[in-house]
Amino acid sequence: MPDRYDLPTGFRWGAATAAYQIEGAVTEDGRGPSVWDVFAARPGAVRDGHTGAVACDHYHRYPEDIALMKNLGLDGYRFSIAWPRVLPTGSGPVNPAGLAFYDRLVDALLDAGITPLPTLFHWDLPQALEDGGGWLNRDTAHHFADYAAIVTDRLGDRVPAWITLNEPFVHTVFGYALGTHAPGRTLMLEALPAAHHQLLAHGLAASILHDRGLEVMLSNNLTPVEPATPSDADLAAAQAYDALHNRLFTDPVLLGRYPDLSALGVPDDLYGAIHPGDTDLIAAPGLDGLGLNFYNPTRIAAPTEPGLPFDFVDIPDVPHTAFGWPVVPDALRQLLLNLRDTYGKSLPPITITENGCSVTESTTPDQPRIDFMSAHLDALAAAIAEGVDIRGYYTWSLLDNYEWAEGYHQRFGLIHVDFATQQRTPKASYTWYRDLIAAHRTHRSRS
Repeated sequence: MPDRYDLPTGFRWGAATAAYQIEGAVTEDGRGPSVWDVFAARPGAVRDGHTGAVACDHYHRYPEDIALMKNLGLDGYRFSIAWPRVLPTGSGPVNPAGLAFYDRLVDALLDAGITPLPTLFHWDLPQALEDGGGWLNRDTAHHFADYAAIVTDRLGDRVPAWITLNEPFVHTVFGYALGTHAPGRTLMLEALPAAHHQLLAHGLAASILHDRGLEVMLSNNLTPVEPATPSDADLAAAQAYDALHNRLFTDPVLLGRYPDLSALGVPDDLYGAIHPGDTDLIAAPGLDGLGLNFYNPTRIAAPTEPGLPFDFVDIPDVPHTAFGWPVVPDALRQLLLNLRDTYGKSLPPITITENGCSVTESTTPDQPRIDFMSAHLDALAAAIAEGVDIRGYYTWSLLDNYEWAEGYHQRFGLIHVDFATQQRTPKASYTWYRDLIAAHRTHRSRS
Protein backbone atom coordinates (compact mmCIF):
# COMPACT_ATOMS: atom_id res chain seq x y z
CA MET A 1 0.00 0.00 0.00
CA PRO A 2 1.47 3.41 -0.93
CA ASP A 3 2.29 5.63 2.05
CA ARG A 4 -0.39 8.30 2.48
CA TYR A 5 2.34 10.62 3.77
CA ASP A 6 4.40 10.24 0.61
CA LEU A 7 2.25 12.61 -1.44
CA PRO A 8 3.49 15.12 -4.01
CA THR A 9 5.35 18.24 -2.97
CA GLY A 10 2.85 21.06 -2.67
CA PHE A 11 -0.09 18.72 -1.96
CA ARG A 12 -2.77 20.83 -0.28
CA TRP A 13 -4.72 19.81 2.79
CA GLY A 14 -8.03 21.59 3.16
CA ALA A 15 -11.61 21.60 4.35
CA ALA A 16 -14.76 22.76 2.61
CA THR A 17 -18.05 24.52 3.38
CA ALA A 18 -20.80 26.35 1.46
CA ALA A 19 -22.41 29.72 2.07
CA TYR A 20 -26.04 28.79 2.69
CA GLN A 21 -25.00 25.87 4.87
CA ILE A 22 -22.96 27.93 7.34
CA GLU A 23 -23.32 31.71 6.96
CA GLY A 24 -26.76 32.49 8.31
CA ALA A 25 -27.53 36.24 8.36
CA VAL A 26 -29.89 35.74 5.42
CA THR A 27 -31.61 39.10 5.82
CA GLU A 28 -28.64 41.15 6.97
CA ASP A 29 -26.59 43.82 5.20
CA GLY A 30 -28.61 43.87 2.00
CA ARG A 31 -28.55 40.17 1.12
CA GLY A 32 -31.43 39.17 -1.16
CA PRO A 33 -33.45 35.96 -0.87
CA SER A 34 -32.12 32.80 -2.49
CA VAL A 35 -34.00 29.79 -3.79
CA TRP A 36 -33.05 27.99 -0.60
CA ASP A 37 -34.62 30.64 1.60
CA VAL A 38 -37.88 30.26 -0.30
CA PHE A 39 -37.75 26.47 -0.58
CA ALA A 40 -36.95 25.95 3.11
CA ALA A 41 -40.00 28.04 4.04
CA ARG A 42 -42.34 25.63 2.25
CA PRO A 43 -44.11 23.30 4.66
CA GLY A 44 -42.65 19.82 4.38
CA ALA A 45 -39.81 20.77 2.03
CA VAL A 46 -37.05 20.37 4.63
CA ARG A 47 -36.97 17.91 7.49
CA ASP A 48 -38.53 19.41 10.63
CA GLY A 49 -38.89 22.74 8.84
CA HIS A 50 -35.25 23.65 9.38
CA THR A 51 -33.87 26.65 7.50
CA GLY A 52 -30.46 28.19 6.95
CA ALA A 53 -31.50 31.51 8.50
CA VAL A 54 -28.86 31.18 11.22
CA ALA A 55 -27.02 27.96 10.30
CA CYS A 56 -23.55 28.19 11.92
CA ASP A 57 -23.67 32.00 12.10
CA HIS A 58 -20.37 32.03 10.22
CA TYR A 59 -21.19 35.50 8.90
CA HIS A 60 -20.52 36.84 12.40
CA ARG A 61 -18.25 34.10 13.74
CA TYR A 62 -15.79 33.66 10.87
CA PRO A 63 -12.77 34.85 12.95
CA GLU A 64 -13.42 32.02 15.41
CA ASP A 65 -13.78 29.54 12.58
CA ILE A 66 -10.57 30.70 10.92
CA ALA A 67 -8.72 30.29 14.22
CA LEU A 68 -9.94 26.68 14.26
CA MET A 69 -8.74 26.24 10.66
CA LYS A 70 -5.32 27.63 11.55
CA ASN A 71 -5.02 25.28 14.52
CA LEU A 72 -5.99 22.42 12.22
CA GLY A 73 -3.05 23.32 9.97
CA LEU A 74 -5.02 23.75 6.77
CA ASP A 75 -3.26 24.83 3.59
CA GLY A 76 -6.51 25.82 1.95
CA TYR A 77 -10.16 26.53 2.70
CA ARG A 78 -12.87 26.00 0.14
CA PHE A 79 -15.97 28.11 0.69
CA SER A 80 -18.67 29.54 -1.54
CA ILE A 81 -19.73 33.08 -2.21
CA ALA A 82 -23.44 33.76 -1.86
CA TRP A 83 -24.60 35.25 -5.15
CA PRO A 84 -27.62 36.97 -3.48
CA ARG A 85 -25.30 38.57 -0.93
CA VAL A 86 -23.34 40.25 -3.74
CA LEU A 87 -26.19 40.86 -6.17
CA PRO A 88 -29.47 40.70 -4.23
CA THR A 89 -31.58 40.19 -7.36
CA GLY A 90 -28.94 38.26 -9.31
CA SER A 91 -28.15 41.20 -11.58
CA GLY A 92 -28.24 44.97 -11.39
CA PRO A 93 -26.72 46.99 -8.54
CA VAL A 94 -23.96 45.45 -6.44
CA ASN A 95 -24.46 45.21 -2.68
CA PRO A 96 -21.28 46.78 -1.24
CA ALA A 97 -21.77 45.18 2.18
CA GLY A 98 -21.88 41.73 0.60
CA LEU A 99 -18.59 42.16 -1.21
CA ALA A 100 -17.08 43.70 1.90
CA PHE A 101 -17.83 40.53 3.88
CA TYR A 102 -15.85 38.38 1.45
CA ASP A 103 -13.07 40.98 1.46
CA ARG A 104 -12.78 40.54 5.21
CA LEU A 105 -12.99 36.76 4.98
CA VAL A 106 -10.26 36.52 2.33
CA ASP A 107 -7.94 38.87 4.20
CA ALA A 108 -8.44 36.98 7.45
CA LEU A 109 -7.69 33.66 5.75
CA LEU A 110 -4.52 35.03 4.20
CA ASP A 111 -3.44 36.49 7.53
CA ALA A 112 -3.80 32.98 8.98
CA GLY A 113 -1.66 31.49 6.20
CA ILE A 114 -4.62 29.74 4.55
CA THR A 115 -5.21 29.96 0.81
CA PRO A 116 -8.83 30.77 -0.10
CA LEU A 117 -10.48 28.58 -2.75
CA PRO A 118 -13.87 30.19 -3.48
CA THR A 119 -16.77 28.59 -5.33
CA LEU A 120 -18.94 31.07 -7.20
CA PHE A 121 -22.12 28.99 -7.21
CA HIS A 122 -23.08 26.41 -4.61
CA TRP A 123 -26.84 26.16 -5.29
CA ASP A 124 -28.05 29.43 -3.72
CA LEU A 125 -29.43 31.11 -6.84
CA PRO A 126 -31.00 34.52 -6.20
CA GLN A 127 -34.76 33.99 -6.07
CA ALA A 128 -35.34 36.87 -8.48
CA LEU A 129 -33.53 34.89 -11.19
CA GLU A 130 -35.52 31.76 -10.36
CA ASP A 131 -38.69 33.80 -10.78
CA GLY A 132 -37.51 34.44 -14.32
CA GLY A 133 -36.90 30.75 -15.04
CA GLY A 134 -33.73 30.06 -13.08
CA TRP A 135 -31.29 27.74 -14.78
CA LEU A 136 -33.96 26.84 -17.33
CA ASN A 137 -33.49 30.36 -18.69
CA ARG A 138 -30.41 30.87 -20.85
CA ASP A 139 -30.09 34.43 -19.58
CA THR A 140 -29.07 33.10 -16.16
CA ALA A 141 -25.77 31.92 -17.65
CA HIS A 142 -24.99 35.45 -18.78
CA HIS A 143 -26.00 36.90 -15.41
CA PHE A 144 -23.61 34.41 -13.81
CA ALA A 145 -20.78 35.60 -16.03
CA ASP A 146 -21.45 39.20 -14.97
CA TYR A 147 -21.48 38.13 -11.33
CA ALA A 148 -18.19 36.25 -11.77
CA ALA A 149 -16.60 39.38 -13.24
CA ILE A 150 -17.77 41.53 -10.31
CA VAL A 151 -16.49 39.17 -7.66
CA THR A 152 -13.13 38.45 -9.27
CA ASP A 153 -12.57 42.13 -9.97
CA ARG A 154 -12.84 42.66 -6.21
CA LEU A 155 -10.99 39.59 -4.90
CA GLY A 156 -8.86 38.34 -7.77
CA ASP A 157 -5.80 40.28 -6.67
CA ARG A 158 -5.56 37.99 -3.62
CA VAL A 159 -7.28 34.80 -4.77
CA PRO A 160 -5.48 32.97 -7.61
CA ALA A 161 -7.79 29.99 -8.19
CA TRP A 162 -11.58 29.76 -8.43
CA ILE A 163 -14.27 27.11 -8.75
CA THR A 164 -17.15 28.17 -10.98
CA LEU A 165 -19.87 25.64 -10.07
CA ASN A 166 -20.43 23.01 -7.44
CA GLU A 167 -22.04 19.72 -8.46
CA PRO A 168 -24.22 20.77 -11.39
CA PHE A 169 -25.49 17.16 -11.59
CA VAL A 170 -26.89 17.25 -8.05
CA HIS A 171 -28.38 20.71 -8.48
CA THR A 172 -30.02 19.75 -11.76
CA VAL A 173 -31.41 16.41 -10.64
CA PHE A 174 -32.47 17.23 -7.08
CA GLY A 175 -33.48 20.82 -7.75
CA TYR A 176 -35.08 20.68 -11.19
CA ALA A 177 -35.83 17.01 -11.96
CA LEU A 178 -36.96 15.50 -8.65
CA GLY A 179 -37.84 18.57 -6.60
CA THR A 180 -36.20 17.39 -3.37
CA HIS A 181 -33.89 20.42 -3.31
CA ALA A 182 -34.46 24.07 -4.14
CA PRO A 183 -36.01 25.33 -6.31
CA GLY A 184 -38.24 22.26 -6.02
CA ARG A 185 -39.17 21.65 -9.66
CA THR A 186 -40.20 18.15 -10.83
CA LEU A 187 -39.40 18.13 -14.54
CA MET A 188 -37.59 14.78 -14.69
CA LEU A 189 -35.48 14.61 -17.89
CA GLU A 190 -36.90 17.89 -19.14
CA ALA A 191 -34.74 19.47 -16.44
CA LEU A 192 -31.66 18.91 -18.61
CA PRO A 193 -31.65 22.45 -20.04
CA ALA A 194 -30.70 23.50 -16.50
CA ALA A 195 -27.62 21.32 -16.82
CA HIS A 196 -26.65 22.87 -20.14
CA HIS A 197 -27.15 26.42 -18.93
CA GLN A 198 -24.96 25.77 -15.89
CA LEU A 199 -22.23 24.43 -18.14
CA LEU A 200 -22.66 27.43 -20.42
CA ALA A 201 -22.35 29.68 -17.36
CA HIS A 202 -19.14 27.89 -16.47
CA GLY A 203 -17.70 28.44 -19.94
CA LEU A 204 -18.60 32.12 -20.04
CA ALA A 205 -17.23 32.76 -16.55
CA ALA A 206 -14.08 30.70 -17.18
CA SER A 207 -13.19 32.90 -20.15
CA ILE A 208 -13.57 36.01 -17.98
CA LEU A 209 -11.45 34.56 -15.20
CA HIS A 210 -8.71 33.45 -17.59
CA ASP A 211 -8.64 36.95 -19.06
CA ARG A 212 -7.81 38.14 -15.53
CA GLY A 213 -4.98 35.62 -15.19
CA LEU A 214 -6.89 33.44 -12.72
CA GLU A 215 -7.00 29.66 -12.55
CA VAL A 216 -10.37 27.97 -13.11
CA MET A 217 -11.80 24.75 -11.74
CA LEU A 218 -15.19 23.04 -11.90
CA SER A 219 -16.27 20.72 -9.06
CA ASN A 220 -18.32 17.72 -10.13
CA ASN A 221 -19.92 15.05 -8.01
CA LEU A 222 -18.73 11.87 -9.74
CA THR A 223 -19.35 8.23 -8.97
CA PRO A 224 -18.03 4.97 -10.42
CA VAL A 225 -21.03 3.12 -11.83
CA GLU A 226 -21.17 -0.67 -11.82
CA PRO A 227 -23.85 -3.01 -13.16
CA ALA A 228 -25.67 -5.13 -10.60
CA THR A 229 -24.96 -8.25 -12.67
CA PRO A 230 -22.92 -9.00 -15.83
CA SER A 231 -26.12 -9.19 -17.91
CA ASP A 232 -26.39 -7.09 -21.06
CA ALA A 233 -29.47 -5.36 -19.65
CA ASP A 234 -27.75 -4.30 -16.45
CA LEU A 235 -24.65 -3.22 -18.34
CA ALA A 236 -26.73 -1.02 -20.67
CA ALA A 237 -28.52 0.50 -17.68
CA ALA A 238 -25.20 1.25 -15.97
CA GLN A 239 -23.87 2.92 -19.12
CA ALA A 240 -26.98 5.07 -19.38
CA TYR A 241 -26.62 6.21 -15.78
CA ASP A 242 -22.90 6.87 -16.17
CA ALA A 243 -23.65 9.12 -19.15
CA LEU A 244 -26.19 11.08 -17.10
CA HIS A 245 -24.34 11.38 -13.81
CA ASN A 246 -20.71 11.59 -14.90
CA ARG A 247 -20.14 12.21 -18.58
CA LEU A 248 -22.87 14.82 -19.07
CA PHE A 249 -20.85 17.17 -16.88
CA THR A 250 -17.29 16.23 -17.89
CA ASP A 251 -17.37 15.44 -21.62
CA PRO A 252 -18.50 18.94 -22.68
CA VAL A 253 -15.78 20.61 -20.62
CA LEU A 254 -12.93 18.21 -21.39
CA LEU A 255 -13.85 16.87 -24.85
CA GLY A 256 -16.03 19.63 -26.29
CA ARG A 257 -19.06 17.42 -26.84
CA TYR A 258 -21.96 15.86 -25.00
CA PRO A 259 -22.10 12.09 -24.43
CA ASP A 260 -24.64 9.89 -26.19
CA LEU A 261 -27.87 10.24 -24.22
CA SER A 262 -30.05 8.29 -26.66
CA ALA A 263 -30.63 5.52 -24.11
CA LEU A 264 -32.42 8.12 -21.99
CA GLY A 265 -34.62 9.18 -24.89
CA VAL A 266 -33.19 12.71 -24.70
CA PRO A 267 -32.96 14.76 -27.91
CA ASP A 268 -29.48 15.76 -29.03
CA ASP A 269 -30.18 19.45 -28.41
CA LEU A 270 -31.33 18.83 -24.81
CA TYR A 271 -34.87 19.97 -25.50
CA GLY A 272 -33.73 22.95 -27.53
CA ALA A 273 -31.25 24.27 -24.97
CA ILE A 274 -28.09 23.79 -27.05
CA HIS A 275 -27.46 26.57 -29.56
CA PRO A 276 -24.82 26.56 -32.31
CA GLY A 277 -21.41 27.28 -30.83
CA ASP A 278 -22.39 26.46 -27.25
CA THR A 279 -20.10 23.46 -26.88
CA ASP A 280 -17.17 25.60 -28.04
CA LEU A 281 -18.05 28.22 -25.42
CA ILE A 282 -18.14 25.52 -22.74
CA ALA A 283 -14.87 23.83 -23.68
CA ALA A 284 -12.73 26.61 -25.13
CA PRO A 285 -11.60 28.21 -21.87
CA GLY A 286 -10.18 24.90 -20.66
CA LEU A 287 -9.77 23.83 -17.05
CA ASP A 288 -6.73 24.40 -14.88
CA GLY A 289 -8.01 21.74 -12.52
CA LEU A 290 -10.93 19.38 -12.05
CA GLY A 291 -12.59 19.39 -8.66
CA LEU A 292 -13.83 15.96 -7.66
CA ASN A 293 -16.48 15.51 -4.97
CA PHE A 294 -16.64 11.85 -4.00
CA TYR A 295 -18.84 10.09 -1.48
CA ASN A 296 -19.82 6.65 -2.77
CA PRO A 297 -20.08 4.36 -5.81
CA THR A 298 -23.37 3.52 -7.51
CA ARG A 299 -24.75 0.12 -8.48
CA ILE A 300 -27.31 0.04 -11.28
CA ALA A 301 -29.72 -2.58 -12.64
CA ALA A 302 -32.07 -2.69 -15.60
CA PRO A 303 -35.41 -1.06 -14.80
CA THR A 304 -38.24 -3.15 -13.45
CA GLU A 305 -40.92 -0.55 -14.22
CA PRO A 306 -41.47 1.97 -17.03
CA GLY A 307 -39.69 5.28 -16.66
CA LEU A 308 -35.97 5.88 -16.50
CA PRO A 309 -33.75 3.17 -18.07
CA PHE A 310 -32.10 2.21 -14.77
CA ASP A 311 -32.82 1.21 -11.19
CA PHE A 312 -30.61 1.87 -8.17
CA VAL A 313 -29.43 -1.18 -6.25
CA ASP A 314 -27.88 -1.05 -2.78
CA ILE A 315 -24.35 -2.35 -2.36
CA PRO A 316 -24.56 -5.11 0.27
CA ASP A 317 -22.01 -6.23 2.84
CA VAL A 318 -20.32 -2.85 3.23
CA PRO A 319 -20.63 -0.23 5.97
CA HIS A 320 -23.04 2.65 5.43
CA THR A 321 -22.87 6.21 6.70
CA ALA A 322 -25.55 7.82 8.84
CA PHE A 323 -26.97 9.12 5.56
CA GLY A 324 -27.27 5.53 4.32
CA TRP A 325 -24.52 5.87 1.70
CA PRO A 326 -22.31 2.80 1.11
CA VAL A 327 -18.68 3.15 2.19
CA VAL A 328 -16.36 1.68 -0.48
CA PRO A 329 -13.06 3.57 -0.29
CA ASP A 330 -11.38 1.72 -3.16
CA ALA A 331 -14.14 3.06 -5.41
CA LEU A 332 -12.33 6.42 -5.21
CA ARG A 333 -9.19 4.85 -6.63
CA GLN A 334 -11.28 3.16 -9.32
CA LEU A 335 -12.97 6.44 -10.21
CA LEU A 336 -9.65 8.29 -10.47
CA LEU A 337 -8.20 5.62 -12.74
CA ASN A 338 -11.37 5.67 -14.86
CA LEU A 339 -11.00 9.43 -15.33
CA ARG A 340 -7.36 9.01 -16.36
CA ASP A 341 -8.19 6.27 -18.84
CA THR A 342 -11.27 8.02 -20.26
CA TYR A 343 -9.87 11.52 -20.75
CA GLY A 344 -6.14 10.94 -21.14
CA LYS A 345 -4.24 14.12 -21.91
CA SER A 346 -7.47 16.13 -21.73
CA LEU A 347 -7.69 15.50 -17.99
CA PRO A 348 -6.28 18.39 -15.95
CA PRO A 349 -4.84 17.95 -12.44
CA ILE A 350 -7.45 16.79 -9.93
CA THR A 351 -8.23 18.17 -6.50
CA ILE A 352 -10.55 16.28 -4.17
CA THR A 353 -12.82 19.21 -3.31
CA GLU A 354 -15.21 17.20 -1.11
CA ASN A 355 -14.94 13.87 0.68
CA GLY A 356 -16.45 12.99 4.01
CA CYS A 357 -19.31 11.28 5.78
CA SER A 358 -22.19 11.89 8.11
CA VAL A 359 -21.84 10.25 11.51
CA THR A 360 -24.55 10.08 14.15
CA GLU A 361 -23.97 12.52 16.98
CA SER A 362 -23.98 9.81 19.59
CA THR A 363 -21.10 7.95 17.91
CA THR A 364 -18.06 8.08 20.19
CA PRO A 365 -15.30 8.92 19.64
CA ASP A 366 -16.05 9.83 16.04
CA GLN A 367 -14.27 6.70 14.85
CA PRO A 368 -16.40 6.06 11.73
CA ARG A 369 -15.37 9.44 10.28
CA ILE A 370 -11.70 8.80 11.05
CA ASP A 371 -11.94 5.37 9.42
CA PHE A 372 -13.70 6.87 6.38
CA MET A 373 -11.10 9.59 5.86
CA SER A 374 -8.17 7.26 6.50
CA ALA A 375 -9.34 4.65 4.01
CA HIS A 376 -10.15 7.22 1.32
CA LEU A 377 -6.75 8.86 1.72
CA ASP A 378 -5.18 5.43 1.27
CA ALA A 379 -7.18 5.05 -1.96
CA LEU A 380 -6.07 8.51 -3.08
CA ALA A 381 -2.43 7.66 -2.39
CA ALA A 382 -2.83 4.45 -4.40
CA ALA A 383 -4.21 6.39 -7.38
CA ILE A 384 -1.30 8.83 -7.21
CA ALA A 385 1.10 5.88 -7.19
CA GLU A 386 -0.63 4.65 -10.36
CA GLY A 387 0.00 7.93 -12.13
CA VAL A 388 -3.05 10.12 -11.43
CA ASP A 389 -2.16 13.79 -10.92
CA ILE A 390 -3.88 14.82 -7.67
CA ARG A 391 -3.00 18.14 -6.08
CA GLY A 392 -5.03 18.29 -2.88
CA TYR A 393 -7.70 16.94 -0.54
CA TYR A 394 -10.49 19.06 0.99
CA THR A 395 -12.61 17.17 3.46
CA TRP A 396 -16.34 17.84 3.80
CA SER A 397 -16.89 19.48 6.11
CA LEU A 398 -15.12 21.83 8.46
CA LEU A 399 -18.29 22.35 10.54
CA ASP A 400 -21.50 20.52 11.20
CA ASN A 401 -23.94 22.54 9.11
CA TYR A 402 -27.27 22.82 7.35
CA GLU A 403 -27.46 19.68 5.23
CA TRP A 404 -29.99 20.90 2.67
CA ALA A 405 -33.28 18.95 2.76
CA GLU A 406 -32.05 17.05 5.83
CA GLY A 407 -31.80 20.28 7.81
CA TYR A 408 -29.53 19.86 10.82
CA HIS A 409 -29.93 16.10 11.09
CA GLN A 410 -26.79 14.99 9.23
CA ARG A 411 -23.47 15.90 10.78
CA PHE A 412 -20.49 15.95 8.42
CA GLY A 413 -18.20 18.27 10.40
CA LEU A 414 -14.80 17.86 11.94
CA ILE A 415 -16.12 20.40 14.43
CA HIS A 416 -19.34 19.85 16.37
CA VAL A 417 -21.72 22.80 16.35
CA ASP A 418 -24.38 23.20 19.01
CA PHE A 419 -26.94 25.02 16.88
CA ALA A 420 -28.74 26.40 19.94
CA THR A 421 -25.65 28.07 21.43
CA GLN A 422 -23.31 28.13 18.39
CA GLN A 423 -20.57 26.59 20.53
CA ARG A 424 -17.87 24.90 18.46
CA THR A 425 -16.22 21.73 19.78
CA PRO A 426 -13.53 19.93 17.76
CA LYS A 427 -14.23 16.23 17.36
CA ALA A 428 -11.77 13.34 17.44
CA SER A 429 -11.60 13.49 13.64
CA TYR A 430 -10.40 17.12 13.89
CA THR A 431 -7.48 16.03 16.08
CA TRP A 432 -6.75 13.08 13.81
CA TYR A 433 -6.73 15.27 10.70
CA ARG A 434 -4.56 17.89 12.42
CA ASP A 435 -2.02 15.24 13.38
CA LEU A 436 -2.09 13.74 9.88
CA ILE A 437 -1.38 17.11 8.27
CA ALA A 438 1.47 17.77 10.70
CA ALA A 439 2.95 14.31 10.12
CA HIS A 440 2.79 14.80 6.34
CA ARG A 441 4.68 18.09 6.62
CA THR A 442 7.32 16.50 8.85
CA HIS A 443 7.69 13.63 6.39
CA ARG A 444 8.09 16.01 3.43
CA SER A 445 10.68 18.12 5.25
CA ARG A 446 12.80 15.04 5.89
CA SER A 447 12.54 13.58 2.37
